[in-house]
Order: sequence, then structure tokens, then C-alpha cells
Amino acid sequence: MNKFRFVLVFTFLVVLSACGSSGGTSGDGEVTELRYQGSVGAVTPPELAEDLGYLGKVKLKWVGNTISGPQDIQSAATGQTDFGGAFNGAVIKLVAAKAPIKAVVGYYGSDKDAYNGYYVLDGSPIKTARDLIGKKIAVNTLGAHHEAVVKEYLQRAGLTKDEIKQVELVVVPPVNTEQALRQKQIDVATLGGILRDKALTRGGIHPLFTDYELLGPFNAGTYVLRDDFIAKNPNAARAFVTGVAKAIEWSKTHPRDEVVARFKAIIAKRKRSEDTTAIGYWKSYGVSATGGLIGDRDFQTWIDWLQREGELRPGQVKVSDIYTDSFNPYANGGAQ
Repeated sequence: MNKFRFVLVFTFLVVLSACGSSGGTSGDGEVTELRYQGSVGAVTPPELAEDLGYLGKVKLKWVGNTISGPQDIQSAATGQTDFGGAFNGAVIKLVAAKAPIKAVVGYYGSDKDAYNGYYVLDGSPIKTARDLIGKKIAVNTLGAHHEAVVKEYLQRAGLTKDEIKQVELVVVPPVNTEQALRQKQIDVATLGGILRDKALTRGGIHPLFTDYELLGPFNAGTYVLRDDFIAKNPNAARAFVTGVAKAIEWSKTHPRDEVVARFKAIIAKRKRSEDTTAIGYWKSYGVSATGGLIGDRDFQTWIDWLQREGELRPGQVKVSDIYTDSFNPYANGGAQ
């Protein structure tokens, strides 16, 4: 993994972030429209929040889709969008590269229903971590959640750094990962959520391990806002975080069938020519903390990992520099 893939971006980060702006403003001069990237065939917590009316006067403006968390938060950091979300390890690396951002609310994680598994074909000779030496593992992007969990799994199993380097990570679009495994183009497929469940219904595969088994329930990713955005738009920032937090709790407290029906209606209304079949497999956003509250553990685990990888110096990034729960109403014991 190349050190600090984000560094080149930030030679001109401040200039770009100053240039980026949302389309609408309110009477107090704050933005009322937040630009963002979505995900094909899925409904993100902000999209659910807007549909439920939880964002108040703040509206969302879709500018395209992404499958990469690191790319999504880079877009937010450079002012191309107003918020972005990624695996917490990627957020740490962006902060280490001096990006003026702050994580403000968790939006995905792993629990008993929402987790990432690392799957092999039935009959595969791969039984243990050591069997992965010289093998290919498909991940959606490098330097993010899937890679971090693989490295943590290998390290906990006692593999040396040199042995870990012999495990090849291959970037494969999530929608193509199952097919690549079945055609034996890769040895292990990283599958989560809807794609995992659809693959399992077809049979012939089983997990070598899962991130939930490895780490237990945890908040894996957070949405970030730029520091200058927060300074200029504190009310919009609060509306965004509050809306996302309430939407996450709504998804937890309503029957799954009702949540899925709402998702399908949202996808139909936005008219992006998407197939709603896959969304029927949705079970959970996987956010274990109430309202997406962020805790030190959400980042310290990955700070430790990045230090072991040699991508961070000890003390280079402090947890207190990365996130704030100040906009989240659940930090005070309940939504406002």
C-alpha cells in the first residue's frame, strides 16, 4: 500500500475547498443545499433522512455515485461535495495528510446482520490465514475497510510482515466480485450486505472469516464535513448530523419490511434507472452506537493498525483531532 495516497491532493486542498460551495443559502447566509455522492441501488442515511423530513430546510443535491469511500471523502475535502463518508481508517489517513475535515456521525458498521465476510468456494484448500500466502483477495478499493480487516486478520493469526506482503489484494467492483470468485479469477471474495446475501442464496461458498467475528460489533465508517463548512454553516451542519442520526434510529426501530418498502419508494422517486431487486435483501446499516455517535474506539483501532503498517508515526494523529459529537443530539441522551 502506497503511503498517504491522499497527499498529492492537498497541495491545493485549501484553494479548492474555498472554491466549492452549495447552490442555495438561507436568510442567515447558511447553505440549504448539500452536494453529495450516492450509491447505485442503495439508500444512504442522508437520503433516508431527507425523505423522512429529518433534514428540515436542508436539501440534498445528488452529483453522482461512488463505490470508494476514500474517493468520497476526498471529494468532500476538496470542495467538490459538501459531505462524504468512508471507512474510519481512510478518514484517519486524510486527517494525517492535513485535510481540514472533521468526522461528525457514523453511518455504517458491522453487526450480526450487516457485516463483511471473506468468502471462499466450497472445497477450497484455504482453511486458515496462513493458507492465504500467495493467494488473491478481492476488495472494493485499497487503503480502506476491506484491506484493513484483512491485514488485522493476518496479523492476529501470527503472520509476519513479509508473509502478509505475499497476500495479494485485487481491486474488483463489488457487483463483479461473486462472479470473479466462482470463475476462480480470485481465491477470496469480500462480500457484504445485499451482495453477500444474494451470493449465499446461490450456495457453493462459505466464509473464511468475517469482520464481525474478528472485531465484534463496531462502527466502521463516518461522514465528514470540512472545517470551513462547519464554521460557516453550523446550523446546516447540525441539521445534517441530526437528520442522519434520527434516520439511523428510524431504521433500527421500524419493521424491516417497512424500511425496505421506504427504500424502494425513494429509489423509484429519484428516477436514476436503478434496479430495486437487491434492496430487498437489506437488513441493517450496522451502526451499533445510538444515532451514529462516534467514540474513541472507532478510530483508535485503526490508528494502531496504521502505525503498525508504518503509515503513521506514533502520536502523529490524535483521536481528539478527528471527530466531534457536538452536533449529534443523542450525545445529550436523546434526539432533539
